[in-house]
Amino acid sequence: MNTRIGILGYGNLGRGVECAIRQNADMELAAVFTRRNPADVSILTDKAAVCNIADTAQWKDKIDVMIICGGSATDLPVQTPEYVKHFNVIDSFDTHARIPEHFANVDAAAKASGHVGIISVGWDPGMFSLNRLYGNAILPEGKDYTFWGKGVSQGHSDALRRIDGVKNAKQYTIPVEGALEAVRAGKNPELTTREKHTRECFVVLEEGADAAKVEQEIKTMPNYFADYDTSVHFISEEELQKNHSGIPHGGFVLRSGVTGFDRENRHLIEYSLKLDSNPEFTASVLVAYARAAHRLFNEGVSGCKTVFDIAPAYLSPKSGEELRASML
Repeated sequence: MNTRIGILGYGNLGRGVECAIRQNADMELAAVFTRRNPADVSILTDKAAVCNIADTAQWKDKIDVMIICGGSATDLPVQTPEYVKHFNVIDSFDTHARIPEHFANVDAAAKASGHVGIISVGWDPGMFSLNRLYGNAILPEGKDYTFWGKGVSQGHSDALRRIDGVKNAKQYTIPVEGALEAVRAGKNPELTTREKHTRECFVVLEEGADAAKVEQEIKTMPNYFADYDTSVHFISEEELQKNHSGIPHGGFVLRSGVTGFDRENRHLIEYSLKLDSNPEFTASVLVAYARAAHRLFNEGVSGCKTVFDIAPAYLSPKSGEELRASML
């Protein structure tokens, strides 16, 4: 029997989940839940329902896993602990510093209800987290490096658009090539924030806005741009739409370490991603972990999990026998 999926929130990530379900023959989309008027929301899947978020309780026995596609700042800390009371859930909570707190809240609610909640699923946190763990376990004497980009940072782009005088904007995070090459060469450099990444901003100004003032405000913005070498390009709305309408991203996780009785041999583990669509790739990871959540629930497991807790075989539609024959 197929895993019946619910999507809570129908933005870029929710649409990505809908597309990913089409590529998984053992999955089906049951319903999309939205804060908007359902009559105003057009989805791609003919047989799935579109419902108001207030109607989720009516679907308690018709959905195997609810994939929660809200934002990490205000949506997920509330939604994930709430909906795991009624469903197995997956989210992509990505505020790294608050993951322990979020885990504890979801774990308590999931254990009380007998459901499975898997949090912080995506590529970072998610696939990058797994590669950091594998690297540390295999090469205990070494150093971790994570580089993000080249890609659009949606949070930093939003910060640009909040500046007075900015009509629209996109921001790209770009790894510093020299820093990346030094890591690959086994030099184990100590890198500051500024030495690892640069930030490139493409900005459309409101009519009459002071370009010099806007550029200064961008480059001195704490927590976003002040600690980085930042370049600002002022362009037209047409150019922004033509050349910067996508949401690409990616990056690298590296572990540089040594082995041998006298630590004489060097090793480098590198995992990289180059993504045309950040939300669609994240959605594809969410759907794979939804399969795992359903399987764990059927085995009587409950509580909160992260990617660290899920055996790889649970992500695949193939049986253990098929995996051993084809991929091991």
